[in-house]
Amino acid sequence: MVANKTLVTEFVLTGLTDLPRLQVPLFLVFLVIYLTTMVGNLGLIFLIWKDPHLHTPMYIFLGSLAFADACSSSSVTPQMLMNFLSMNHMISLFDCISQFYIFASSANTECFLLVVMAYDRYVAICNPLFYPVVMSNIFCTQLLGVSYIIGFLHPLMHVGLLFRLTFCKSNVIHYFYCEILQLFKISCTDPRVNMLLIFIFSVFIQSFTFMSIIISYCYVFFAIRKMKSEKGRSKAFYTCSAHLLSVSLFYGTLFFMYVHPGFGPAENQDKLYSLFYTIIIPLLNPFIYSLRNKEVIGALRRIMNK
Repeated sequence: MVANKTLVTEFVLTGLTDLPRLQVPLFLVFLVIYLTTMVGNLGLIFLIWKDPHLHTPMYIFLGSLAFADACSSSSVTPQMLMNFLSMNHMISLFDCISQFYIFASSANTECFLLVVMAYDRYVAICNPLFYPVVMSNIFCTQLLGVSYIIGFLHPLMHVGLLFRLTFCKSNVIHYFYCEILQLFKISCTDPRVNMLLIFIFSVFIQSFTFMSIIISYCYVFFAIRKMKSEKGRSKAFYTCSAHLLSVSLFYGTLFFMYVHPGFGPAENQDKLYSLFYTIIIPLLNPFIYSLRNKEVIGALRRIMNK
């Protein structure tokens, strides 16, 4: 605890639990999860880069999503792993804000990448003859560029507004990473402006991107229903169902974290949502998209045979 008139420059992350007997087991569990996440996402990026058969817009976007997931997990998990085995849970103000920025940038980028992937499926299924023209290399590069630019610029506003806050009540963050709503709780400065902007931009970005995905898939499902080929229907449906599962997991937890009221007795519930959002989704995504994907499995076999 820091004296009331002393400005805080370091914080204490309490982590998932303060029970000593659980620290080592949790370290081992999350170490396995993190290594699996990195192998899954970086392995998928390597496959897409190495195999010419996967040099298509759909897999380029999937590789970008895997990169965003790897960044998201790496912004949170290594610090959490160190805290499991260390008695010193301190993190500097600069490192705390940096952790929030990297995570928020990755999450924002992922929102727009999911829209781009939905649009790609819309063009491929609803207008297959125009697909090579519409999804040209230049246009795909522009879509990726816009996704990353917006994704990395938007959190800068919230980072800038964090510097208007002062921290003097306490330096204890009852969380496993520097989540922005937790910083508001220990601020001596009134954070209502920050909270209002978080709410407005979260609602706008989530609503815009989610509705764009839903509209794209409404057209896609109507097109799938009109297909005469059973094989074509099942292939299109599988590709879309994997994406929709990823979207449901991502937006479901994102909504509960940043759109519903974040203060009150639901602190442990918020921690669970945040754990799922920061660590579990990046673990699941490469497997959701790859396990039953014949092209990815074929690429893996070709690489292993070489």
